[in-house]
Amino acid sequence: MSNGDIFVGETIGTAILILFGAGVCAAVTLRYSKARASGWVVIAFGWGFGVLAGAYTAAPLSGGQLNPAVTIGIAVDTGKWDKVWVYLLGQIVGAVLGAVLAYLVYFAQFQANVREKGATEDTADGPTPTLGIFSTIPEIRNPVANLVTEVIATVALVLPILAFGLVGGLGESGTLVLIVSLLVVGIGLSLGGPTGYAINPARDLGPRVVHTFLPIPNKGTSDWGYAWIPVVGPLVGGALAGLIYNAAF
Repeated sequence: MSNGDIFVGETIGTAILILFGAGVCAAVTLRYSKARASGWVVIAFGWGFGVLAGAYTAAPLSGGQLNPAVTIGIAVDTGKWDKVWVYLLGQIVGAVLGAVLAYLVYFAQFQANVREKGATEDTADGPTPTLGIFSTIPEIRNPVANLVTEVIATVALVLPILAFGLVGGLGESGTLVLIVSLLVVGIGLSLGGPTGYAINPARDLGPRVVHTFLPIPNKGTSDWGYAWIPVVGPLVGGALAGLIYNAAF
């Protein structure tokens, strides 16, 4: 695969991933959305379908990694680092693009995210926080615990992805991406409660940048003090998964 194919594939695929992922978070979170308050299960499946659509789309061009943690894990296992920077660049650009597209889809809902006349801080009629639509926020802010959660959850993603390559026929049958998508749903349902399961540095960093600069009414803080955890944790988890796979399989 050429550098150009890799960049285009990862950009398009990651943009689709984030469009679906940020889109489902917006659908569940924002007022005047038909899917409002439909819950965590809907969010987990929305992100899983985002992986499904994005990875299948990108696969012919770049292999559809869509995640710096996966890219690092593969590089640690194989020792091939020459194209890593192309993958990472495409993933970050795609994440930014996908977040902007999700904002445009829900533009009217974002613009309506204002406090209604007569509403108070403790009513349900105030503005909806928006950062969680774009990036992860921990339920309990504990940097060590949050980092450990992201590391473990990312190992639980990348190690099976590497091992799936040993299962004969998955790649040839075209079902490998489907299995990975279901894996992402499972991680969301099982391990997503503490931090919102970033498990992908581009998925969190790119949309957080977009949240910082978009003119969203009442958007609040972009929480850059926490932003290093969903970047460092998945990168460490991806590298650990590559080391474990290389040593054990």
